[in-house]
Amino acid sequence: MQDGSLRAYPLREEGLSEGALKDYWYLNVHDNDNGQIRGICCSHDDGCLITCGGDGNIFTFDLLSEEEVPKELKVTIPPPRRGLEKEKATEDIKDPDAYTIEEYKQKKEHERKMKEAEEKKNKKREELSALRQDFVFLLQKNQELPKHMQLHREEFEMDRRIFEELDRQTLQRIQLVQKQLAWEHEKQFIGLQKLQTQFRDSLEFTLTVHAIQSNHQISTYSLLTVSEKYAQDKKQEDSKGAVLKEKWTALKEAEQGEEKISRETSPNEAERLKTPDVRKPTTRYIESRRQKIRRLIEKYDALKAKIMKRRAEWHELYKSKPRHNHENSKDAEEIKEARENIGCYRLKSATNYTLTEDERINTEKKRMQLAILEDLIHEMKVNMNKEIVSLRDLKVSTIDEIRSLVKEVKSIQANLDVSEHLPIPPIPQLHPDEVPEKVVECSSDVLLKFKEEQEAKAKLEEPLEGCSSSRAFRHVFLQTPPMEEGDAMAQAGDASAVVTGQQEAFGMEKVEPTEMELEILKREKIKNLYLQETLIKKINTLVVNFDAELRLLRHKKLKMDVQMKSADLRCITCCEELLILKKLEIHEDLLEEQICALINKQEDIRSKLKSYLAQMEDRKCEIVMLEEREKALYASFEASLGENNEFADVLNDILKKEVECVEKEVGREAGEQNENEEEDDEKPDLKTGEENGGSESIVFDDSVCPEGCSEDLFLNTIQLRQQRIGIEKALEEEKKAAADLRKEYNALAIKAKEIETSLDRTNRELEAFQWEKLHKLNELDVVVPLRLHQVQCLVDGEMPRDFSQALVFTNRSLQYLQKRIVDLRNEKIMQREIHKKAKEQHKQLLQDKKEMEMEIQGLEERCNNLMMEKFGRLVDFEAVQVHSVNIPMEQMKVRIMEKEYEHFVELKEWEERIVVLQHQLTKLTRENTSKLHQLNRFCHEKHQLETELESLTTGQGGEFEGTRSADIKETARLESRLMHMTCEVALLREEIS
Repeated sequence: MQDGSLRAYPLREEGLSEGALKDYWYLNVHDNDNGQIRGICCSHDDGCLITCGGDGNIFTFDLLSEEEVPKELKVTIPPPRRGLEKEKATEDIKDPDAYTIEEYKQKKEHERKMKEAEEKKNKKREELSALRQDFVFLLQKNQELPKHMQLHREEFEMDRRIFEELDRQTLQRIQLVQKQLAWEHEKQFIGLQKLQTQFRDSLEFTLTVHAIQSNHQISTYSLLTVSEKYAQDKKQEDSKGAVLKEKWTALKEAEQGEEKISRETSPNEAERLKTPDVRKPTTRYIESRRQKIRRLIEKYDALKAKIMKRRAEWHELYKSKPRHNHENSKDAEEIKEARENIGCYRLKSATNYTLTEDERINTEKKRMQLAILEDLIHEMKVNMNKEIVSLRDLKVSTIDEIRSLVKEVKSIQANLDVSEHLPIPPIPQLHPDEVPEKVVECSSDVLLKFKEEQEAKAKLEEPLEGCSSSRAFRHVFLQTPPMEEGDAMAQAGDASAVVTGQQEAFGMEKVEPTEMELEILKREKIKNLYLQETLIKKINTLVVNFDAELRLLRHKKLKMDVQMKSADLRCITCCEELLILKKLEIHEDLLEEQICALINKQEDIRSKLKSYLAQMEDRKCEIVMLEEREKALYASFEASLGENNEFADVLNDILKKEVECVEKEVGREAGEQNENEEEDDEKPDLKTGEENGGSESIVFDDSVCPEGCSEDLFLNTIQLRQQRIGIEKALEEEKKAAADLRKEYNALAIKAKEIETSLDRTNRELEAFQWEKLHKLNELDVVVPLRLHQVQCLVDGEMPRDFSQALVFTNRSLQYLQKRIVDLRNEKIMQREIHKKAKEQHKQLLQDKKEMEMEIQGLEERCNNLMMEKFGRLVDFEAVQVHSVNIPMEQMKVRIMEKEYEHFVELKEWEERIVVLQHQLTKLTRENTSKLHQLNRFCHEKHQLETELESLTTGQGGEFEGTRSADIKETARLESRLMHMTCEVALLREEIS
């Protein structure tokens, strides 16, 4: 650093303990010039210094401590120089792009390598140029040789694979360039497409087709786009229809798939009992029983269906039976319609004209009418334009055909004398307005010509404006197409062919032909003359046919122009009506909202009234039931008294005694009320008062049974009195609830009448508003094109000047009304005859009805008599047929048999499994026995080895002193073998256990 200071920080590294970190220090040296940080790591104990530089180099230095430095190698430190303070300090390098020493060395090395590479390249280039010169020299020598001695160019090729490799590399480079320019190409292509869609695709070219031999011509319509809102609505409707259709088809397919899956996965009960082997008698018997039950079920279902069908037929027959005061709804509607409409020819401008729901018009309907009208106009114009374009295509094909025929005529005339030539019809040409789409077509030749013209003009004049360039561009496009140049070349070729043909013919004249050749030439001449005449006639026929087609289409278009003009006038009228409807839309929507709100309220009130009526009916039923219970209670009391009972009056008084609340008596006994309140709580019944002659002061003690009266009868009377009191309380509550419901019902009925009156008033306001709207629409002037012979409004034999009082009426409608008078007369006569026939038919039907009723009564009596004679009582044969067999019981029997058979099969499987397991147990027992024998053998071997080992250890020790090492090895071997045998014994014991 500039201040020469160093900062030391403890070195923190993973894997170093705190004790090891005491001897390491990290010195951070910050360079203020270039912002680089260089680190120094040093160790006190090891004397090691590690430094790193900004160029990435790392240097390590070994430092010696004071103890390790030899004493004889002491260095004397020279004294510091004097005058250093006066010397100028070295300036730091502050340029950030300056090379360091390492970077400078690397750059020098790179330059040296590049220089060597360039030298090698130059040497290779010199060698290649020398080889090229030699090759050119060899080619020149080869050219100087005679042709039969020259070598072919392919023989100079040393190896064809070299050229293939070069071609492959070239192709790879081309593909690489294409990939590199793909994004730019796509960008320019998308830009071109945007320009075309914005300026060219939105154009509707006006096409004009000209006749060939006349001045007639026909042009296409300049189409107007259909309103976007209508197009969107139409698309939404189509999409909704398509979505509904797709959903319907998907639903059908799903249902079919479910039926198929259920059909496939439904368990066939007969197949479930099948086994790979031959089915046993039990399964066959069960299957036969099941088939029998299935047949019974089918028979039962058929009978039930037959009975239900017969009942439905009877029900429909009785349902279709008209009442005595029945009136045919169809006839009533026809009579009503006739009364309302027949003879009523009111104008829309009349004050008493009424509009039906279907005849009412609003903005949505009018907008839809306008959109449909525009769509129809657009469709008709598009169809006419298509016909005109097809006529243009016919002209193009006709011109091509005429051109080919002219070529044939010229080739034929080349073989004829000039005096025998017929005039060739001219070849028709396409006018520029017949191919307007070529104005915007662009090719590379047109672009190059345009570029050349622009460069030439830029050299001579100042830069042109955009309009002049567009004019020049249009001039280039409108030049004669290259097709005409080809035609000129073809005509020149034909002319040369004619000249050569004449020269050949002139050369042939020099030689005198024979008679056979003269005959052949004569025949060919006649044939050529006929072909010439035929082809020219064909050309003229093509031209005439095309002109005729053009005139017919022109006449059709003129008629269509009249229709289009009237349709345009109708569109204008619709737009004016739409403006009027938009002004009146707010008030109409307000009235319709009021009507909808009133209708909703009316429906709610009607539903509430229905619910109240239902509740009232329920209350009435409850009241009737309680009254019947009360009557039944008194009847049971009278029955319990008997005929002659001296205590009847007393018990009757006790029964009719009024006790308002039983809980009060219980409370009085508890001490909550006074004894004097008992008389106030008990009120005598009106009936008892009347029976006792108005003695209201008589009080009966119901707690004590009268003397001589039966205790059971007294208790029964007390119980009946409690039941009577409960019934009377419930009856009062029901009557009170019924009265409340009646009040609410009457209030709602009054409210419903008010809503109905307001709804009628609002409907009248809406009808008045509709008439006002119709009156305003009728004030619009509508253009009706008429011809003079259609005007029959004459005054004194002359046409009036004022047609304001005239009525526009179609001839068809007038003829229909005149014809309708005669039809109504005939219809009246026919209806009288029908009525007369109907009366006669009615009389005959009544007579037939009486006869059929008598016959039915006789058959019923006969049937009842036969049943009584055979069965002793009347029998319902339908029930007998249906319940002849107890099908559920039969099904349960079959299920029991199936379960028994399944249990038998399962038991047999378990027995087979037990046999298999027993075999496995015997096999394992044998294996365990063999293991035990093997264990016993191992134990004997172990015992023998132990005895041998003991004998060896207790024998003569002096003889084996020299061979102690061998004994030790043998002992170790035997011990290891013993350990191995003990392990095997343990494993065998585990297996045995």
